[in-house]
Amino acid sequence: MKKIALIIVLPLALSLVAIAAQKKEGADSSKKSATTEQHVALNSGDVQWMDAPPFLPAGAKFAVLQGDPGKKGVYTIRLKVPSGYRIPPHFHPTTENVSVISGTMSFGMGEKFDEAAGKEIQAGGFASMPAGMKHFAWATGETVVQIHGMGPFQITYVNPADDPRNAAKQ
Repeated sequence: MKKIALIIVLPLALSLVAIAAQKKEGADSSKKSATTEQHVALNSGDVQWMDAPPFLPAGAKFAVLQGDPGKKGVYTIRLKVPSGYRIPPHFHPTTENVSVISGTMSFGMGEKFDEAAGKEIQAGGFASMPAGMKHFAWATGETVVQIHGMGPFQITYVNPADDPRNAAKQ
């Protein structure tokens, strides 16, 4: 009788130990992901604007909503620009996804800035430029766009003379 009980109880006990170990492992991994990606809930008044980084032409404001655009991983940023603001032809090593929050942003594809070749995107609209696609943009009226993608976010200007970081060196 003791042998039968041991044959029944031992596998049951081992199964319970395995289940407990899986639950602990799952809890540890959820703890791990909670530290790499965090919950974000912001109203527009909570957005903290600062001057745009030096890789963008002067005059823009910039806010990081999620992640770190300078590092590998998901990021979401906002860019607020004045009417007439222009970003010269450039490209990125990763896909750039842009939602127009307010105002109007126009996008054109190619190595030369040509407004006639652009498409106007109004508030509520969306544009996506695949990695490596040369494109340019300009605003009509004060405009806010939201950009998201996988970092690190990098920008390379087609014409190095258009890169504001190069102008700062002169």
